[in-house]
Amino acid sequence: MTPDARETLDVLLARYVAGGLPAPVRVLVESHLAIKPESRTFVSRLEALAGAGLADAEPVPLADRQHRLDAIFASPSHAVEGRRPETGGVLPRPLVDFIGFDVAEVPWRTKLPGFKEYSHGEIDGCSASLFWLRPGRAIPDHTHEGSELFLVLDGAFNDRFGRYARGDISIADETVDHRPVAETDRPCIGFSVTDGALKLTGPLHRRIADIVGF
Repeated sequence: MTPDARETLDVLLARYVAGGLPAPVRVLVESHLAIKPESRTFVSRLEALAGAGLADAEPVPLADRQHRLDAIFASPSHAVEGRRPETGGVLPRPLVDFIGFDVAEVPWRTKLPGFKEYSHGEIDGCSASLFWLRPGRAIPDHTHEGSELFLVLDGAFNDRFGRYARGDISIADETVDHRPVAETDRPCIGFSVTDGALKLTGPLHRRIADIVGF
């Protein structure tokens, strides 16, 4: 990943610590944390800083105290699960808990030759999907009408921004035009969260070749 991508990832992790991410994005980040120990360290430091800031803040009266406490105790504790190290499976535990099965049970559907998808539907305004790409398979040049987060779960892919392997998150939006290509040694499996449609770009001849899987 490039330095710019690392900076963007740091912003995403900071938003995770602050709370309020849509459920699929939170699961994607927790799955990333389950794989990447350096990110778990970064998040722990952010939480320590946030805790110190709260300790130094002037207390204010709490309105509707009982309602707030009920909401806190009723909410699931995802963060602790997300920080457990991976146990060797392709799908991290937060993702298995979210979709309800492991990689061997994924009901893949062929989207294009050599390109399979499992759509988990739309949640909190985001579309969440698993993708499987055969070795060497390219995704046609495209940009996005919104944002896309793609967490690599197995294998790796390359685009003009760099190489993304297990645990890396590719972050794209309407300013990014790219053509991800799976590496040739093994399939690439990933978890994608988007909040807008994909828009094909690039030369027509290459677009057609990528669609049919040449």
